[in-house]
Amino acid sequence: MFFLLAVIYIAFIGLGVPDSLIGSAWPAVHSEMNIPVEAVSVLTFIISGCTVLSSMFSAGILNKLGTARVTAFSTAMTAAAMLGFSFVSSFWMMIPLAVILGLGAGAIDSGLNNYVALHFKASHMNFLHCFYGVGVSLSPYLMSQALSNTGWRSGYRYAFYVQAVITLLLLISVPMWKKSSSPEQADDESTVNLTLIQLAKKPEVRQVWIIMLTTNAIEYACGVWGSTYLVAEKGFRTEHGALALTVYYAGMSIGRFVSGLLSEKMSTWKRIGAGTLILAPAIAILLLPLPGTVTVVGLFLVGLGNGSIYPNMIHLTPHNFGKEVSQSVMGSQIAFAYIGVMLAPPAVSLISKLFGIGVYPILLAVIYVIMVIALRCFVNRLKKHNNYNANV
Repeated sequence: MFFLLAVIYIAFIGLGVPDSLIGSAWPAVHSEMNIPVEAVSVLTFIISGCTVLSSMFSAGILNKLGTARVTAFSTAMTAAAMLGFSFVSSFWMMIPLAVILGLGAGAIDSGLNNYVALHFKASHMNFLHCFYGVGVSLSPYLMSQALSNTGWRSGYRYAFYVQAVITLLLLISVPMWKKSSSPEQADDESTVNLTLIQLAKKPEVRQVWIIMLTTNAIEYACGVWGSTYLVAEKGFRTEHGALALTVYYAGMSIGRFVSGLLSEKMSTWKRIGAGTLILAPAIAILLLPLPGTVTVVGLFLVGLGNGSIYPNMIHLTPHNFGKEVSQSVMGSQIAFAYIGVMLAPPAVSLISKLFGIGVYPILLAVIYVIMVIALRCFVNRLKKHNNYNANV
């Protein structure tokens, strides 16, 4: 069981590896190919849209093949897509690769989160998502090294090598996973499957959708556009902008790791509150006309504060909504999280095209305010219906 858990932790690294590559490589990619900087939003929209679709329809595939095989095959898909990116000669060749990347990522995320929720203690959730942060921190570092030497294509190849090793490890570990072909079903609990329409009728579900959408919108707006913002507004070189994203994702990893360490001493709601409070000065730093090095500190604090909100909200799902419907709510939460991923980069792109990328921090501030309001409304509703437990 220990080795299997170690494999799942490594699989979460593989989940994060592709997510930060496009943002760290894009300043060099759009310059080399002579395409508009805003074109990155087309790729991120396609990747995120395919991830949403994959998450929504993954249950049937998981029931037939099991989490182990689906995770291994999906990781192989993301590895193949990254290798393909390293050989493209035009923007249009990136589009089918973005489809493959998105479909693979959605299946991994849904399968692993459900499997861990059913078979391991909730305390592992923060640490697992911390390892996701390791994956998204590793990619900008590899890309920065490649940009300093051979170019962005080598960065994609380095990331492919990492993903290929993880795929091989997952394939070797398949026999160690539970033999059950339906890992989504808990052994001793009856579940109620609710449709999206039934879920949408519940105000508290709509509020948690907004929370998940906005926290992921902040995460990916920084992940995709943070490097470009530093290059365009703060005068960073492309390789230094990519390296700064490593600092941002390191902040996310540290935030999740510390949240996991504090899980025995501080309630989940208090850890969410602490993350929300850290975000306020972090975004304020980005809004102020400060030197680029200070802006990097702001990005680090955004990752630190925002990083733990997503896994802790996932952990609270059974407590907030009841175990019998938690799987239905869980799936919808992940889907709306990816909708936030899908919409945030194009929103930054549109606003940057209209007003310049200098207004990018303002959009982050607006998203943050919406998230705080949704969190407050959600907590108030839980208290009203006696579903709020401050000690969870």
